[in-house]
Amino acid sequence: MAVLAWLLIPLFAAVGAGVWGGWASRSRKTVEDGTELAGYTRFREAMERSHSRS
Repeated sequence: MAVLAWLLIPLFAAVGAGVWGGWASRSRKTVEDGTELAGYTRFREAMERSHSRS
């Protein structure tokens, strides 16, 4: 029985490593850069308008 326990420990470790590896390499939804760039463009235009009034 003790031999079976020692054989199951590496098996569980391998299964756990496989599950963790699959979870770590999953594809994540990324935020599009378009909204960030649009916000930066609005900010830059607002700064140019405020400097042109001075």
